[in-house]
Amino acid sequence: MKKSTIWFLTIIMALTFAGLLYVQIMYMKNMVRMRDDQFSEGVKRSLYAVSTALEQEEAKHFLEEDVAQIESSVLPSYSSNGTDIGGVKYSFTTSGGVVGDITLKGNVNALEPQISSAAVQDRYRSLQETLRTQYLYQRSLLNEVILNIISQSSNRPITERADSAQVASLLHTEFANNGLNLPFEFAVVNRNGAVVYKSQDFNPAKTGHNSVFVQTLFPSDAKNRMNYIKVYFPDKKDYIFQSIKFMIPSFVFTLILLIVFVYTIILAFRQKKLTEMKNDFINNMTHEFKTPISTISLAAQMLNDNSVRKSPKMLEHISTVINDETKRLRFQVEKVLQMSMFDRQKATLRLQDVDANVAIANIVHTFKLKVEKYGGAISSNLDAEDSMVTVDEMHFTNVIFNLLDNAVKYRREDEPLRLQVSTRNLSDSRLEISIKDNGIGIRKEDIKKIFDKFFRVSTGNRHDVKGFGLGLAYVHKMVRELHGTISVESEVNKGTNFILILPLTKN
Repeated sequence: MKKSTIWFLTIIMALTFAGLLYVQIMYMKNMVRMRDDQFSEGVKRSLYAVSTALEQEEAKHFLEEDVAQIESSVLPSYSSNGTDIGGVKYSFTTSGGVVGDITLKGNVNALEPQISSAAVQDRYRSLQETLRTQYLYQRSLLNEVILNIISQSSNRPITERADSAQVASLLHTEFANNGLNLPFEFAVVNRNGAVVYKSQDFNPAKTGHNSVFVQTLFPSDAKNRMNYIKVYFPDKKDYIFQSIKFMIPSFVFTLILLIVFVYTIILAFRQKKLTEMKNDFINNMTHEFKTPISTISLAAQMLNDNSVRKSPKMLEHISTVINDETKRLRFQVEKVLQMSMFDRQKATLRLQDVDANVAIANIVHTFKLKVEKYGGAISSNLDAEDSMVTVDEMHFTNVIFNLLDNAVKYRREDEPLRLQVSTRNLSDSRLEISIKDNGIGIRKEDIKKIFDKFFRVSTGNRHDVKGFGLGLAYVHKMVRELHGTISVESEVNKGTNFILILPLTKN
């Protein structure tokens, strides 16, 4: 699959997931906002109902006291001696809509028959006027009661007008009527914000300013005597978010799909990169094998020449060439076979105690000829007093050879190669091996990739520097198998320093 195709699919899927997540987030946000608005509206209705109920209770209090006085002092009362002597009852309705009746008690038959109907009508009008006067007087007294309520009610202490137990009961009732069955805390404060009384755990600082609801108590009071009730709900957030709980699994599943998608894309790019590196490896391997095979083939053809067979020196030269190229071919085959180690979970090692100083000294002595061939020099400072390590000697030797061979491959053309190998003991029973050169160095962006399989630095893809990109990957794997670590310090055009740290053999 082309890289552009992968990028196109990645962008389409990323936009799709982003859109899906955006829709879900906006839906959850709108649900929370709508739930919060409904909650606030319910609380405001409840607080208004509580305020109205307190005003009605106060009006009832004044009416019960003052009207009782009016009735006892104004309205006429009748008493009977307990004997039913009969009588006549007259009912009437005034022009103001007041309904009344008059009862004339006594023996009807004993009443004077001379009472004329005109006299009865005069008496009726007289009584009607009396009742009308009494009604107007009572209405004026009721007006006085209402004026007293308006002018004198605010003089009473707020604790008498709105008792804490009464307020708590009203709040519970009204919140329940509006479907708000959750704990709340409240307080009554004056105009200056001082608390008159409050519930036990009232502390609005825990919830924030926007979560406190305020309602005026007795709005008809003078402004300097205003009192307010403040209410907040400690579990408001939980109550509101209960409405979107069903969206959480959907959001989580979408997020998991997004993570899996991103991981899949990363794997796809890694696989593509690995495929490209393998193709480079095959190209390099073909070139590496082609040269010795061509040389051996040419030498074999020369052996068919009779003149060559008659010359002992020529035969010796051809045999030497065939032997050298065979060794070179075998070495390349071994390099390729090292690939099989990377597919195993753990390499098979033959561990033994080895003196690292002695092994490194032998390697330096053997490698000295190759360095001097290019006009360079190699030195060793084996200062470690304790250099016994438990390693596979063959693989340990290959690790050192690979690092030295890289130093020769990536040397600078304008300056003679200088190689330095050193050892020293660390304080925590470990051995440090340093291989330092003055070569072309490694760029910072390449340092973190040099231990990857098939990776080669930018100059490594040129055929003047041979290799498959397996050497440092092999070194890194073997050092880890030996329970050690490897790090690199490098600067372009100044050189590279590979540092190996291995545990010392325990006595």
